[in-house]
Amino acid sequence: MTKSKNSRREEALLYHSQGRPGKIEVVPTKPYSTQNDLALAYSPGVAEPCLEIEKNSDNAYKYTAKGNLVAVVSNGTAVLGLGNIGALAGKPVMEGKGLLFKTFADIDVFDIEVDTTDVDKFIETVKNISPTFGGINLEDIKAPECFEIEERLKNELSIPVMHDDQHGTAIISSAALINALEIVGKKIDEVKVVVNGAGAAAISCSKLYLTLGVQLENLVMCDSKGVVSNKRSDLNKTKKGFATNREITTLQEALVDADVFLGLSVADVLTQEMVKSMAKDPIVFALANPNPEISYEKAISSREDIIFATGRSDYPNQVNNVLGFPYIFRGALDVRATKINEEMKIAATQALAILAKEPVPEVVAAAYNSHSITFGRNYLIPKPLDPRLITYISIAVAKAAMKSGVAKLAIEDWGAYEIDLEKRMCRDNKLMRQIRSMVYNSPKKTVVFSDGDGVNTLKAAANLSADNMIKPILVGDKGVISKLTKELGIDISGCEIIDFKSDEEAQRRERYSVLLHNKLNRKGISNLEAERYMLQRDWFSLMMVESGDADAIILGYNRRYTKALDPVRHLFTSTNDQIIASMVIVHTNKGPLFFADTAVNANPTTQELVEITKLAADSVKKFGIEPVVAMLSNSNFGTDTEEETIKVANAVTILHEEYPDIIVDGEMKADVALDAELRAEYYPFNKLGDKEVNTLIFPNISAANISYKFMKNLGGSDITGPITIGLNANVHLISDTASMRSIIKLAVLAAAGGEAK
Repeated sequence: MTKSKNSRREEALLYHSQGRPGKIEVVPTKPYSTQNDLALAYSPGVAEPCLEIEKNSDNAYKYTAKGNLVAVVSNGTAVLGLGNIGALAGKPVMEGKGLLFKTFADIDVFDIEVDTTDVDKFIETVKNISPTFGGINLEDIKAPECFEIEERLKNELSIPVMHDDQHGTAIISSAALINALEIVGKKIDEVKVVVNGAGAAAISCSKLYLTLGVQLENLVMCDSKGVVSNKRSDLNKTKKGFATNREITTLQEALVDADVFLGLSVADVLTQEMVKSMAKDPIVFALANPNPEISYEKAISSREDIIFATGRSDYPNQVNNVLGFPYIFRGALDVRATKINEEMKIAATQALAILAKEPVPEVVAAAYNSHSITFGRNYLIPKPLDPRLITYISIAVAKAAMKSGVAKLAIEDWGAYEIDLEKRMCRDNKLMRQIRSMVYNSPKKTVVFSDGDGVNTLKAAANLSADNMIKPILVGDKGVISKLTKELGIDISGCEIIDFKSDEEAQRRERYSVLLHNKLNRKGISNLEAERYMLQRDWFSLMMVESGDADAIILGYNRRYTKALDPVRHLFTSTNDQIIASMVIVHTNKGPLFFADTAVNANPTTQELVEITKLAADSVKKFGIEPVVAMLSNSNFGTDTEEETIKVANAVTILHEEYPDIIVDGEMKADVALDAELRAEYYPFNKLGDKEVNTLIFPNISAANISYKFMKNLGGSDITGPITIGLNANVHLISDTASMRSIIKLAVLAAAGGEAK
């Protein structure tokens, strides 16, 4: 199932417009709350760094954001698959590029849309604004103008300039080519290469292939008119450099006995017959997006010895530019490179190729639900979620810049630099991306939505089904659901609808009531009561999980969380005193923080705090993260002796004695918990050492609930949850007023098993 055009359009427009319009914002990095702060930030204090920069322009890197700021510049003449839509219409794409820079490499971006197609004016504009930036990323500029623009800016500016449409694809596909040739045992200087497409990316790929060893006489380029040949009189200067003397005119002729096909053109131009005509162990990179030159299914079925790659995420060997540009600029900025030269591009290529041969970390295997990701025909290049990309590529690029003489700053301690890069990778919501990827690549789970006729639930279920994430089951009135979906234009054809009160569900209700009575008859549930419960939405929905008819449930509620838990406790706890708790994930710019307990235990006892801590630590481990736990209070290690403080301190004592494997300490205030240096200075005896705290246990529900909601609404943090922990089943509760996005995130967690496995 795919999303309808109208549904996708509505979702995309809402994504870009809801809340603060657009995808990026500017956030102050210095204090600004007092008059003195403002006097330092602007007049008169700002004069001092200005004078220092006037003395030495390099001081701009010391006193301003220049060293971590990249301009994404475009005139909108070659936007994605949209073509020449103009500078302003291309702005959403440039903002998106800024989002990727920040997410993957912690690089700040201003997007600059230049409203001109005149090459000289465009270059003049970029040169005039260049003092603001540490680097220039050219984007979506049509060929052949893009070649002249990039070349002149590289020569006339003293900061890194790269047209990613050219070099990003070239670097990633070159890494894939190096590894593919190694797998099939072919030498790069002997292979015959056919490139279909003659735009910016195709030209740049061809040039880098030649640099790596492909022989010019063994490379044939094709454009929309056929083979780029010396016999043609319509070739521009760039194409003439790749013109062949061979007596061929068509792509079909060029591919006979070819070893490599690189497609950067249009969908379905490559046939199975053409693939069959290629040499043994053909390497086919069909990179047209969104639909490749030949479909994955047709390519694989054409011959068994093929090595195949596309630009798509739903097939092996995705050639994705996000594997390159964030980390290339990261390395270039960190050594203040004056340009991105061939040596740096080759270093990035080789780093990618090497990384693909390294053992895949568990976090990557879990994200893609495969513990057999190993170097080979279906794994030529690293996965986009591999956390090692930033260290491998950025370090390689930085070293190449220094070795080639274009670096103005030398890195002396590479170990410290690697640690700094790893810390930068915590500045995004990669945890949820990994979980989504894991769910996407695993057998689809059935998730029940008890509030199946809620508007946001319907939208969320439609999205999850269309994205092939889960198999939604909507519990609700079929008439209401039908009316709402028609009014809203929502496609739920991939969802199952269960009208639990209808006659057609009578047998299911009877089956569930028998199961319920058998399970809870010693808790006072009679046959008659069990039958009545099956006419209640929450009980019926929960029995779908209890009976095995579904894997997980998102239970909607319109009253207190703890009240909504009543049937859950009856069904999914083994003893009356079994502790249940809730946990939310707060996605911060330093990585995820786990807050517990946020919704269940109003004022936990010492022993209950111990149990909550154990549950939270176990849950965090299942996300592939080592839990580092701070037990919070209004006191630091005995500075206060109130009853609540003593309760927390006693819980810590029990945890240290009975569960020494848990990294935990307290009681402590939140500022001490979140500042390792402060802890080390004032409380050097603490058992957390220099580790960054990622799990916070609160002394009561009020403190926890208030804290995470402050983080959400005032701190700007993204929130996932609450996640129910301590149950014997995959059950999660969410308010019936929750947003579509919140429902989607919780459903993805549910599909992952409640927590990541």
